[in-house]
Amino acid sequence: MKKSTITSNLSPEKERLAIRDISIATESLTKEGDLFYLLTHRWWHNWLDYVDGLEVAADNNGFTDFKRPSGINNYDLINRVTTKGSDVCAELRDGLVEGTDYILLPKAVWNQLHAWYGGGPALARKVISSGISQTELSVEVYPLRLQLHLIPKGDQSSIRISKKETVGELHKKACEIYGLTTEQTCIWDYFGHRKQSLMNDLDKSLDDVNIQMNQDILVEVIDSSGCTKPVHENGSGSNELTVFVDPSKASLSITGGLSKGHSRNSNSALSQFQNHTTTREVEKTHGQTGVSTRGSSGGLTGLHNLGNTCFMNSAIQCLVHTPEFATYFLDDYHQEINWHNPLGMVGELAVAFGDLLRKLWAPGRNSVAPRPFKAKLARFAPQFSGYNQHDSQELLAFLLDGLHEDLNRVKHKPYLNSRDADGRPDEEVADEYWSNHIARNNSIIVDVCQGQYKSTLVCPVCDKMSVTFDPFMYLSLPLQSTSTRTMTVTVFTCDGSALPAACTINVPKQGRCRDLIQALSNACSLKHNEKLLLAEIRNHLINRFLEEPLMSLSSIRDDDHLAAYKFPKFVKNFKFLQLIHRREEQDSGSSQQKEWKPYGTPLVSPISCEDTVTSGDIQSAVQTLLSPMLKVKTENVRHSDISNVSAPASDPPPAVNNSTGATNDCILADLKQECGNIKVITSQRLPLQLVDENNACIDLSIGEEKAFKIPSSSRAILVFIDWSHKLLDNYESTCLENLPDVKNGAVTKKTRNEPLSLYTCLEAFLREEPLVPEDMWYCPQCKERRQASKKLDLWRLPEVLVIHLKRFSYSRSMKHKLETFVNFPIYDFDLTNYVANKRNSRQQLYELYALTNHYGGMGSGHYTAYIKLLDENRWYNFDDTHISPINEDEVRSGAAYVLFYRRVKTDTASASSGAPVSAGHNNLSSQK
Repeated sequence: MKKSTITSNLSPEKERLAIRDISIATESLTKEGDLFYLLTHRWWHNWLDYVDGLEVAADNNGFTDFKRPSGINNYDLINRVTTKGSDVCAELRDGLVEGTDYILLPKAVWNQLHAWYGGGPALARKVISSGISQTELSVEVYPLRLQLHLIPKGDQSSIRISKKETVGELHKKACEIYGLTTEQTCIWDYFGHRKQSLMNDLDKSLDDVNIQMNQDILVEVIDSSGCTKPVHENGSGSNELTVFVDPSKASLSITGGLSKGHSRNSNSALSQFQNHTTTREVEKTHGQTGVSTRGSSGGLTGLHNLGNTCFMNSAIQCLVHTPEFATYFLDDYHQEINWHNPLGMVGELAVAFGDLLRKLWAPGRNSVAPRPFKAKLARFAPQFSGYNQHDSQELLAFLLDGLHEDLNRVKHKPYLNSRDADGRPDEEVADEYWSNHIARNNSIIVDVCQGQYKSTLVCPVCDKMSVTFDPFMYLSLPLQSTSTRTMTVTVFTCDGSALPAACTINVPKQGRCRDLIQALSNACSLKHNEKLLLAEIRNHLINRFLEEPLMSLSSIRDDDHLAAYKFPKFVKNFKFLQLIHRREEQDSGSSQQKEWKPYGTPLVSPISCEDTVTSGDIQSAVQTLLSPMLKVKTENVRHSDISNVSAPASDPPPAVNNSTGATNDCILADLKQECGNIKVITSQRLPLQLVDENNACIDLSIGEEKAFKIPSSSRAILVFIDWSHKLLDNYESTCLENLPDVKNGAVTKKTRNEPLSLYTCLEAFLREEPLVPEDMWYCPQCKERRQASKKLDLWRLPEVLVIHLKRFSYSRSMKHKLETFVNFPIYDFDLTNYVANKRNSRQQLYELYALTNHYGGMGSGHYTAYIKLLDENRWYNFDDTHISPINEDEVRSGAAYVLFYRRVKTDTASASSGAPVSAGHNNLSSQK
């Protein structure tokens, strides 16, 4: 029965808000087993244009041609729709990319859109747990597709099943497909053309037993006598299988049993099946890739995508086309394998990689299916088992480290303890660290890829400095956006020289607090003998002072309120006077009672004092703070009238504020000079309340001059000023009442980010930053853990420099990818000025020869590799099995993820002059 469609009677804007609210409500509630739905990206884009049409219309004087989209049409995502009984099954097209072909919607969002627009078909996918700890959630867009082969009849069926389903569920489904009972069938894993029983693992998930995409599963019928039994690890149970293959058909017929050992007999019928299967794979590959995978020169060989394994293929191709690695593994490298290294993979990873590299460098080959290598990878790194999408850089890091341990020339690692610098010359300490490192780690990976950086830690309390020199395999550079953020801060003076003023400045979006203070200092024309104290105001109180220079500006929200207090830089023996404003308000619980409640913006001023402060000092300091807000009236009076203006006789004479040197007399003198004919209204003692160490309020508006003791541990003197209606008549206090938001309420259009230089990313990586709280440093001098500042410097650079651009950003609530375009050099990547080791006068020049790309969004997308064949001096795009030449100007793109640079040889003359020697384009044989 067709579901009726309820046409939405909402405006486009309300539709968009409704979908947004549903998305927000469901985002944090996602759990394993929930459903997400695929929606064609084309339809989603049309809908976004429609619901955003109001903004487009505003930009086009009310005109927009975006119409309400018709029903949902997902048919471009599927190959076919089949009906099985009452169920409608849609077979998803292979190779779809999230963010390009489709998007994923939570069930509630899909239901709402489908209710408004109708259409389909519905493509539901489950949320499953993934990762090493099985705590990450991902949507299984492509469940396992398994090929079932019925023995002995030879019937074949294809089945889709989640990798989180149990082997028992697969057994049950296989029986349902062929109309068998579970008692008369058993199933076998036929990966790698070796038969292994699954009947002992019925309670395990398919992921746990490493069932892979497009894997063959044998469904064996047990005869009534029960003579065929499950085969255990030792191969006992069944005896012999006979396999009959019809070369003209893609089917097989198998009778009898098969032992594990018998499968290795090259003369058996099973071998014929294996050869026939391989032939079919080659034919299928040839049909897909054409001649582009069979270049006349070595290295132009593609890799099969085994189901979202493009992340692995791209990383492997970059390593395979590193000349030093190609030369090494094409030679006899087996003599260097460390078979007994407890940190390695008993040599198996190195052998598997070496075999794969030789296949890829063999000339005239078809594309290669890296199943043996993938199996070894899954064995030693379970996080990469199965066929989910993974991070290419994480795979690369594991592979480099694993190959190093398998090929480590050091058979017995000595125990060495590197000492801290303790004032010794950097060159001496660096050489000691490197020598100790080489004594334990010596391999082709170290020779080619490992460098050394200098790490400096400084304790923020005692200034203890610790200098170490550590090795690195690659550099992970942050992508700090070049876009800016507009922030509004209200600046207050402490000497009564000006009214508060709001300053709007631009700062780096990913900047630090010091960037904000620097921009603010320029905007308010800060003098050389002044400085700013930045504070966050919340509920009319000072919530916190922003005094940490390296604090990230991302911790400041757009709706926060910031105040900056300008005061003299050179003030000794002072404490901060915090003036909190209060006014009388009606108590909501009583019609009679009134109470004083905070309002406005607190004021801050330094006041000179050691252990005590007098009420006169406080009165004077507060009057100075408030003096710019005194109401003045212009009248036709003589200048001599101003000199006669004074406070009432009952008022005490104005006291000097020792922290600023300003007096009320000085203010009156300034007013005389600037305003000419004026009349100043002054007040009596201000109604101030001093909060003592017991949180009791002391009235400073009455009584004699008193001195109050200030605890040495206290940094601030807290004072309330109670604004009566009469007092408010004498001051223009509106400038205190409302601070603008940080974003100042302004809505700005998004601007395209400027290209980000690779040098800028490197400088951000080398910039001094505080350690995160979870990784604090134990200071040997303080004997406590401290949030030290850390500074990295490059000291020794490798022959091949691998640079990882940190495009993936993680937070507690979301994950997203940075699409920032990075302008990286292909030639003449000059790192000479970034190397702290000035003893090495050689120019540090590098040339790009390979990189991996990532297209699409988080948890999905697609990886490719751009690689320069040095013997051809030409760039190629390696996209799994498809290889095609590209122009050099296509290499730079916003998809670049991991960059591979090789050192350019320079001679002495060029090193001194700064001109590089031509790198040349040597072929592989010349590298041997």
